[in-house]
Amino acid sequence: MNFYQRKGAWKVYMLVAGVLTMIVVMLYTSFLATNLRIGERNKVELLVKAYEDLAKDMDDVNRDVTFSSDIIERNRTIPLIMLNEQTNEVTAQNFPNVVNENDIWLELEKIRKNGGQPIIFEGEGTRQSVYYKESTLLTYITYFPYVILLFLLAFMGMGYLGLSSARQAEQNRVWVGMAKETAHQLGTPISAIVAWIEHLRGMSEDKPDQLEILDELTNDVARLDLIADRFSKIGSAPNLESKDIYRELEKAKIYMQRRASRRVKFQFPDVGSEPKYVNINAPLFNWVMENLLRNALDAMDGEGLIKAEVYEDHGMVAIDVSDTGKGIPSSKQKTVFQPGFTTKKRGWGLGLSLAKRIIEEYHEGKIFVKHSEQNHGTTFTIKLPKGEEKTKPVEQLQKSKQFS
Repeated sequence: MNFYQRKGAWKVYMLVAGVLTMIVVMLYTSFLATNLRIGERNKVELLVKAYEDLAKDMDDVNRDVTFSSDIIERNRTIPLIMLNEQTNEVTAQNFPNVVNENDIWLELEKIRKNGGQPIIFEGEGTRQSVYYKESTLLTYITYFPYVILLFLLAFMGMGYLGLSSARQAEQNRVWVGMAKETAHQLGTPISAIVAWIEHLRGMSEDKPDQLEILDELTNDVARLDLIADRFSKIGSAPNLESKDIYRELEKAKIYMQRRASRRVKFQFPDVGSEPKYVNINAPLFNWVMENLLRNALDAMDGEGLIKAEVYEDHGMVAIDVSDTGKGIPSSKQKTVFQPGFTTKKRGWGLGLSLAKRIIEEYHEGKIFVKHSEQNHGTTFTIKLPKGEEKTKPVEQLQKSKQFS
């Protein structure tokens, strides 16, 4: 199980724990609400018996009705509506917003629509129907789990965002520190190697074979110097310039084609096409392209087709880089850009993570897996902001002649 599988399992465990917590809260709240509902029903039935007792022998002035009156007076929580079936008169108790008979009838209709069943009692020549609605306390308890759920989700969301931001900031510091330290460590030996090459060149002026070797060494050292320069730019705001995307793609193709098998074909846009400009830092963008092309070569095992297409999409310039390699499983397409993810036996899993950081943070663009199918290949898409079109020297010359 790799790091991202463990990370995914941890998220599942947290989700299961949250769900179990909510189930326990809802079951316990349901238990409380059910018991409170039964208690309120019993209380209403007791109130009805008190009203029945008051309605009996109303002409007997010596009868003690203190107990029944006390029961009725003590009801301060359960809203009641009493309907006289003969006269159709209604009275209400514990409805703070009811001011007239019309309001009582409206409340009665609401109770009936919600399935409220009356408790009926009969007095001397009267028949009364007592309707009631749940108390405010019971309503609060009923909705309590949903309030807890909202707070829990809000807390988890803020916690997740906070932890993600802290982790991202920590990763950024690690990336920047590692990149700048790498550039610093490479600087000293590169300078020394350049000096030794020049020393050897002076000793080999009459030896063409050795001079040819020294030329190749010079090219390799220049490559190392370019790599150090790329690392030094990580963490700093790069200088973006308007570049012809076709020429930049051609540079990446030429470099990787020399290092690829002859059975690998490259199909890139013609460098002579009408220029299409994008705002990029050329060394960093070429680094991204080399990472994509190197991954494509690794996925094809020395045989296949690598293709690049350029088009405009919603005001941006899009570059599709496709290969005919092994493809990426759908379950892993969301994690290919995360640091440490790799399907190779050798590798740090940093190439695509750096590519994403360079494109999205430094170039304000996007990079993503557009399409991938196992054993049929993968297409990565890069989207970059348009750059300002540069005036061709010939056009500038013609304009200068017009104004002379």
